Amino acid sequence: MSIAGRFHDGLTAQVHAVGLDHEAGTLVIRSGDGAELARWPTAELFAVPSRKHELRLGANGQPSGARVVVSGREDVGRVLATLPVLTEKRRQQTGREIRLAVTATVALAAVIVAYLYGVPLLAGRIAGLVPPAWEQSLGETVARQMEASLSESGGLAVCDPDPDSLANRAITRFANAAIEGSGSPFQLDVRVVKSDIPNAFALPGGQVFFFSALLDQAETPDEFAGVLAHEVGHVAYRHGMEQLISTAGTGALIGFILGDMTGISVAAGLGATIIDARFSRDAERQADAFAAQVAERMDFNPAGLADLINRVGADDDFARALALLSTHPLTEDRKAALEVLSQQRPTGLEPPFTTAEWTAIQAMCGAPGKIKRK
Repeated sequence: MSIAGRFHDGLTAQVHAVGLDHEAGTLVIRSGDGAELARWPTAELFAVPSRKHELRLGANGQPSGARVVVSGREDVGRVLATLPVLTEKRRQQTGREIRLAVTATVALAAVIVAYLYGVPLLAGRIAGLVPPAWEQSLGETVARQMEASLSESGGLAVCDPDPDSLANRAITRFANAAIEGSGSPFQLDVRVVKSDIPNAFALPGGQVFFFSALLDQAETPDEFAGVLAHEVGHVAYRHGMEQLISTAGTGALIGFILGDMTGISVAAGLGATIIDARFSRDAERQADAFAAQVAERMDFNPAGLADLINRVGADDDFARALALLSTHPLTEDRKAALEVLSQQRPTGLEPPFTTAEWTAIQAMCGAPGKIKRK
């Protein structure tokens, strides 16, 4: 007895009510009047995903849209009993799907492990392989994204756009002296910008931002010089590039392999988070040691950095969330190390800023200079 079904020939939109018979290894498809419409070898049959209690069949060598549809639990059972090859193929397909799911799960777990552990561990080595020109391009991309994220608060307007002003010349001289001898391939670009966030940070490629709210908190040239030298240390050690690679995870590795380090695969979306991202403890210690080495050549106390972090951290919740204390956490061992480093510096050196320069720096964002010396 034929099994009732529907037949789509794959060539027209017409649906035929048919009867299905199994004859000598062939599925015979006949119309209601008994006319033969098609013969499909059972060895070429395959099941197509379908609804519950429905069986949809296709066959190799037929038009891609050709289908036989059988509905109802009883009729589906009869077809599967008549054509055991379908049951075996379904079992094999289920096995393939399970293996694929397991493989995908293992691959996803491997990617997660690489993202959480492998990439951060390799980030430092990868950063050293990135060409300086690529890193500068990345830094510019991140700066643009960061400025866009702060657009509601006025972006990153430079306090004093005149590079020949007394304040800017003093800052540039200090930054160049700080990075001298480090072997860094980057030309520093230090910008004091207007912002209510008391913070400072270094981007890949040599850009350093010092926010006006943090400058307002600095009471001595030592505090300002300590923070600035610390950020220059991040540039010298390429910590910004290392952080970007660690944050971007496997996407950074793919971008590096494909030669796409222009800001698309690595820096995309990081502008909004770079402000409140923190470097590793090792990176902070390296930058502290760098600041202390600068202090050995220039007469300032690197421990002023700790004083400024403590003062900023005593402010309101907003300041603590986005300020220097959050991005440069001051642990007890780090504070003690800064105190030891400050004791090792020589005395009688030329201070990093004259009184006139420090007054000009304090006033560059519009606030009157607060003349305080060590």
